[in-house]
Amino acid sequence: MIAYIGLGSNLGDRQQYIYQAVESLHRHPAVTVERCSSLYETKPVGLTDQPYFLNMVLVVRTDLKPLELLDLLLQVEQSLGRVRDIRWGPRTIDLDLLIYGTASIQGGRLELPHPRMRERAFVLIPLIEIWEQDEVSDYLSILQAFDHTDGKEDVHLWQKTNWRSESGRFAN
Repeated sequence: MIAYIGLGSNLGDRQQYIYQAVESLHRHPAVTVERCSSLYETKPVGLTDQPYFLNMVLVVRTDLKPLELLDLLLQVEQSLGRVRDIRWGPRTIDLDLLIYGTASIQGGRLELPHPRMRERAFVLIPLIEIWEQDEVSDYLSILQAFDHTDGKEDVHLWQKTNWRSESGRFAN
């Protein structure tokens, strides 16, 4: 199954935390990183009195079911020092399952597609950069949401990246 994952970091070496998260996901036997977006620097949303974020979106191929993938994302966050003490507060790493194939899940521990992704330019810009229309069933509604999303001026290209799955490393 194809899944899209949003990554963000605004504490410490933000870029390194994101790269470590990508590496951790790619090393998992049931996950293969297919593509990654560029890195974008963005103003914080919600709690605005905190450092700027670096954000990225990944496309992964996985045999994990949605809740299993969510659990893996939470494990990676924990291994990289994520502390959940302030809602929308500073964090070493944040991993959000945005889209999982055509799955639509409401309620419980997981909502798919991610319920707030259409409101967040820092998700939509990298998502649109790397998606393939046949992988995203509601791409037209996402494009329409992007047209009406505030905050696009607060998302700036930080660094272009390329995922080299054969070496497991990022290259500029």
